[in-house]
Amino acid sequence: MTEPTTSETTRTALRVENATLVDGTGAAPIADAVVIADAEGTITYAGPAATAPPASGTAFTGRVIDAGGRTVLPGFFDCHTHLAYGHATPPGRRGELDPVLVTFDTATRMRQTLDAGITTARDLGGLSTGYRTAVETGRIEGPRLHTAVRIISHTGGHADVRLPDGTDLSGGEMSELADTEDEARLAVRKVLRAGADLVKICATGGMGSPYDQPDDEGLLEEEIRAVVDECRRHGGKPVAAHAQGNAGILNAIRGGVTSIEHGYGLDDRALEMAGERGVFVVPTLSTVYAGINKATMEHYHYEKKVRWSGITKENISRAIEQGARIALGTDAAVCPHGQNLMELSYLVDLGMDPMDAIVAGTRTAAELLGVADRLGTLAPGRVADLVVCEGDPLADIGVLGDPANVVCVVQDGHVRKDTKGLLPSATPAGGRP
Repeated sequence: MTEPTTSETTRTALRVENATLVDGTGAAPIADAVVIADAEGTITYAGPAATAPPASGTAFTGRVIDAGGRTVLPGFFDCHTHLAYGHATPPGRRGELDPVLVTFDTATRMRQTLDAGITTARDLGGLSTGYRTAVETGRIEGPRLHTAVRIISHTGGHADVRLPDGTDLSGGEMSELADTEDEARLAVRKVLRAGADLVKICATGGMGSPYDQPDDEGLLEEEIRAVVDECRRHGGKPVAAHAQGNAGILNAIRGGVTSIEHGYGLDDRALEMAGERGVFVVPTLSTVYAGINKATMEHYHYEKKVRWSGITKENISRAIEQGARIALGTDAAVCPHGQNLMELSYLVDLGMDPMDAIVAGTRTAAELLGVADRLGTLAPGRVADLVVCEGDPLADIGVLGDPANVVCVVQDGHVRKDTKGLLPSATPAGGRP
């Protein structure tokens, strides 16, 4: 595969032309479209070429990306990642590595994720806020990040990675344990002190944890309410609930969470409650379609995954049919990093229209993260995050799942990837610095 190249440090105005525009709102695509961003990285025009400001004269002084008839879309979101961990690597293995190597490996995964077309990611456990700051300050290139830092779980619950003697296999970077309402409040305060953008809890057991089952309940409903209330008291931080079995899903919804992560056991009652309360569902289908490998998984993990695979597909298909508020997330680490947009194909396989799948990965995901006023759609006033891809994803959504087909990535007006030389003047000599 051709090595992606990155832009110069200086940002200039950009004009993408000769493109088919899919703007992330769900509107019909526009052939022969133009997208223009100013030197501040803000979109000033997105629409038909016939009504676009002229490219010549004094009206535009930036650089032009000739999309060559390809499709331009908003930068995508992955609302459920674990960038601090390699694929199929248990949290405990981090303790066997020099922390410097962990840092470099994490930066590599961030780069792979960005090159796949993910310009914004939400990390739900294990990633320190330093990586978020590193992206914000230009130290490294990767998706802009929202991180939960650590996961709140009860003792023996899904995120309890401690040995019976108390040794924390994650080095204290994975979880906060809470077994009472007061401890739940304290755990929230600890992760917020660590700089978390949101709080993640375990409302059920899980697949990869050795001590429980997906149908087991996690934090009590009263404890979830305490978490949500503590977040309300601290700026209204959102709460993401790892929730697989239906009893825990119901506890989480009644407790007031923002999103249900996985949602494998969703029944009609849970879907109705989620719809009434505006709760998002992040189904992480990549863990079902691409995350089952007997050779790399612990036996208990493999057995649970196989047992739940059909149940998951049936329930998420029904959620799609009933119009659940679905945002794209992959649980990357359980599944491979850098193939994030394969999730779109899995949503379509379970009945979602390709345009709706794209909206799930753009506008709806931006709504979940509370940034829809800036990101997730290509419209005047929005931040210039966009991707250019080969082919027509509305005819074949699978084209987006192959990072090689994502030929150009623009983030905040900066060209981060350009494998086809669509903007030659933005490519420094020697390729990526």
